[in-house]
Amino acid sequence: MSSTRPRIAIVTPRADGYSETFVAAHIDRLPGVVRVLVDGNLPRQVMNGPRLLRGGRSGRMLDMAEAVARGTTVEGLVERRVAGVLRRDGIDVVLAEYGDTGEAMVEACRRAGCALVVHFHGFDAHRGDVIAAQGGYQRIFSRAKALVVVSRAMEQQLLKLGAPREKVVYNCYGVDVERFSAGRPAEAPPHFLAVGRFVNKKAPHLSLEAFRRVLTQRPDAQLTMVGTGPLWESCARLVKALGIEGQVHLPGVLRPEAIAGLFRTSRGFVQHSVVADNGDSEGTPLAVLEAMASGVPVVATAHAGIADVVTHGEEGLLCAEHDVEAMAAHLLTLVDDPQLGGRMGRAGRARVEAHHRVESSIAALHAVLDRAVFPR
Repeated sequence: MSSTRPRIAIVTPRADGYSETFVAAHIDRLPGVVRVLVDGNLPRQVMNGPRLLRGGRSGRMLDMAEAVARGTTVEGLVERRVAGVLRRDGIDVVLAEYGDTGEAMVEACRRAGCALVVHFHGFDAHRGDVIAAQGGYQRIFSRAKALVVVSRAMEQQLLKLGAPREKVVYNCYGVDVERFSAGRPAEAPPHFLAVGRFVNKKAPHLSLEAFRRVLTQRPDAQLTMVGTGPLWESCARLVKALGIEGQVHLPGVLRPEAIAGLFRTSRGFVQHSVVADNGDSEGTPLAVLEAMASGVPVVATAHAGIADVVTHGEEGLLCAEHDVEAMAAHLLTLVDDPQLGGRMGRAGRARVEAHHRVESSIAALHAVLDRAVFPR
């Protein structure tokens, strides 16, 4: 590591992106972060600072007039203003959260004379429409100093798209092992927990179908599915149609402290991730690592990065995508053998402590950023 710390700007597309745990960890924990820009792949606002486009009708007209005077578009004007922020702050390297953000930041980084590192997370590496809209990411494959991925499947996907082997860096997410302290699944009731957005790639309806099969044999089992999303209402209707409202709970979004408490009182964690019809896939689901940190066995599909961090029969039980029968059998195994769940939970906690601490993940990411500025 260089004795000179690089000055880092993080660009994240959503103004509320701070609520994404992995983005929040980068913002809070990376040494040398001096600026965060938000609101769009090409950002329109400095976090806790000014907007980069004027507001109101008169402001929009002024921006359009300035763009015309400079011989560019409003988008080009934003690029110039973003580059100006980067130059004034003396930014050495931009960390672009998501591949499409990286594509949008190429020109601004060129203008500012700073390095670009692009962090892929999931949909951005796999969804066909997103990849096509970004021209197959050929610009960032050429111009970015590094391309960070969070699963081996994502690594292979970028290589398949043409990313240079030497630029692709695998760095899985890390977990705060103090926040997610180990529970005792062997002593917990047969209560299972799912945490995540209700979207196609997480296939919450398939988790529900697997759990319905469990209930036909073990009616005292319980399932809590935390989160919201476009499939939440259809899942709520499915729960009602199946007559399992007393056994399945859909509380919506909960605070991190409440989720950590649910992990500590659960027999197992459930996630039936699949490749969506549009190609969307997981990276490595952070909730899986949080479950492992909580000493809870994982029942999931061998999808994307899940198989990187969970070994079937050791930290949990894995099945093929869409194999609802196998997932139900794995859940029944943990209902009937709580001691097995306890052993798997301890193995998961040990694996996270050894390989997936947030401090280690952040240190590895910082080393990537440092090398982008100070090549060896």
